[in-house]
Amino acid sequence: MNSTPNANRKHIAIYGKTNAGKSSLINKFLGQEVSLVSEKEGTTTDPVQKAMELIPVGPVLFIDTAGFKDESSLGEIREKRTLDILKRTDIAIYVLSAIDMDIEEFNKVKRNFKKYNIPYIVVINQIDKLKEEELSALKEKYKEYLFLSSLTGEGIENLKGNLIKILKEEEDELPIIGDLLPYDSKVVMVVPIDSEAPKGRIILPQVQCIRDCLDHGIKSYVVRDTELKSALEDIKDIDLVITDSQAFKEVDKIVSQSIKLTSFSMLFARQKGDFEEFIRGAFKIKNLNENSKILIAESCTHNVSHEDIGRVKIPKLINKYVGAELSYDYSIFHDFPDDIDKYDLIIHCGACMINRKTVLNRVKDCKDKKVPITNYGIVLAYLNGILERSLSLFNISIDDII
Repeated sequence: MNSTPNANRKHIAIYGKTNAGKSSLINKFLGQEVSLVSEKEGTTTDPVQKAMELIPVGPVLFIDTAGFKDESSLGEIREKRTLDILKRTDIAIYVLSAIDMDIEEFNKVKRNFKKYNIPYIVVINQIDKLKEEELSALKEKYKEYLFLSSLTGEGIENLKGNLIKILKEEEDELPIIGDLLPYDSKVVMVVPIDSEAPKGRIILPQVQCIRDCLDHGIKSYVVRDTELKSALEDIKDIDLVITDSQAFKEVDKIVSQSIKLTSFSMLFARQKGDFEEFIRGAFKIKNLNENSKILIAESCTHNVSHEDIGRVKIPKLINKYVGAELSYDYSIFHDFPDDIDKYDLIIHCGACMINRKTVLNRVKDCKDKKVPITNYGIVLAYLNGILERSLSLFNISIDDII
């Protein structure tokens, strides 16, 4: 891949009232015209995203949101979209206007920052519009805030420095494989080529696993399921086999019990979400019945085929396990519903297209509403009777979780 996927970038979102200068700020920060700037309130309707490299911390994603207190005809819709961004924000920048200091509105938003455990920076923008004595008075009153001008660029470097400091203090994202196996290990990746496989390339989770192996000095071998048996004969002292979840059952029969086995989806469940909560969620399948309602949460749009894992294979296996036709709903990308308490189980995809913050907030919502949540790979391992084997890689005992 030529660039880091947005799902693997820290999400930095810009919040504030309309006309506080959010779009001007992000343009000045990035050094290019990314967001539309206008004197008219409510110019930014949908969140605007821009990926960049923030030296020395690495890849980040800036999100310019629509302003709060938008009294236009679309204001309510814009504000809801802005609040939705909170659930995927790693770091927030709240912009106050030096000529319209609405602290009451900021305090309302600040409660959401605390609710979603979001570190934040408060900046007072448009200081170029103040007289010197007015600016001095504000600086004396709000000593903990940053002062800048998105017109002149004053204070932008200070903002960058504060962002970098927070990013360095934030928890580093877990490797996918690198912390599970020692240097110079051997991994075989099983990639079935079926109607779901994109022509001429392999899917993102597989690409990211290969890259993670390269980053950590782990030797990786990629084969189709049809060549797995001969590959295991050719390659000696294999430490791990990673399979596409859909081939779990067949691969389990081929791979010796002496070799650890897991799936791409399970690796991402650990990296992106609450792994133990996902495992507990899988065991709730035994409580399902013909009246149960399930939500399948997908993090990307794609063509649905007769081999689709979330819309065909998993529902078919669950129906067979329960002995009845259950009810299934589907959510796509960031359209995760608010009324999740109507579901008996939520099954999430591997989440390769969304960031960890998004998944963790979804898990938190499920915990708060006492709705079990699990993951594609864990469900398939559970339904195929190989969950315990596939967890040996992670040194996790089912008895310690359930």
